[in-house]
Amino acid sequence: MNSHTVSQQVARTPAATLAAALSRPRPTVAQLEQLAGGAPMVAVDNLVAGYGGMEILHGFSLRVARGGSLCLIGPNGAGKSTVLRAIYGLARIMSGTITVDGMPVTNLRAEQKLRQAGVAYVLQEGSIFPDMTVEENLLMGGYLMRHPRDAAAAAERIFQRHGALAQRRGQRASVLSGGERRLLEISRALMMDPAVLLVDEPSIGLEPRYVDMVFELLRHLQLEEGKTIILVEQNARKGLAFADLGYVLVAGQLAMAGTGAELGRDPEVGRLFLGA
Repeated sequence: MNSHTVSQQVARTPAATLAAALSRPRPTVAQLEQLAGGAPMVAVDNLVAGYGGMEILHGFSLRVARGGSLCLIGPNGAGKSTVLRAIYGLARIMSGTITVDGMPVTNLRAEQKLRQAGVAYVLQEGSIFPDMTVEENLLMGGYLMRHPRDAAAAAERIFQRHGALAQRRGQRASVLSGGERRLLEISRALMMDPAVLLVDEPSIGLEPRYVDMVFELLRHLQLEEGKTIILVEQNARKGLAFADLGYVLVAGQLAMAGTGAELGRDPEVGRLFLGA
């Protein structure tokens, strides 16, 4: 059974059934802190958030240590992307708190979180500008820099690292393959050298060879550059294999938490999300 079939089956499963299946006690904040290890780089406490008057997250908490990685999995509509959007400032926060490296950021706007707290957000596929060149797309990631020359220097560093983008720097982004577009989206988010990277569905719509490439890049950013990474991933098996930590969301609440390896071996998680 492939991951698409599994995700379709999970999507058709009522949230109440999923919550009953994941019947163990919900993790406490103390358990999340112990699991993360060390002082948290990103801490979310009792977050209630959503859009307009609609509440999506109901008292959600999170801990990720500096240089750590966390993968959020769960059925469609569980609130996974809303967690990223709330941290970044794109969802309405009704109550609760968010801190980054000890700094309260709950009510900061997205551009303030990027500039002041070093938090960047990689949207789901389709966020590049197809009629702009690769270089112009990349420079968009440096729009908060004080001087254009700073953005140009940051772009050059990225081109030196990624020859595939450098070769197409003057071409329209519409000519890029799916994997190259994802590389461009991630690279654009790195222009401001963020400490925290929020990544929404990095593998969506990609061929397997490009999926591996994207996760190799994320692993490099975490292990070699010390980035703290929080991602939502439809391919739960791939996401849990990559991440230090895994959280399972059900109906806007945290149902399970563990290391990525532990959740990857868990029978309930396997049955519901991994096709095991």
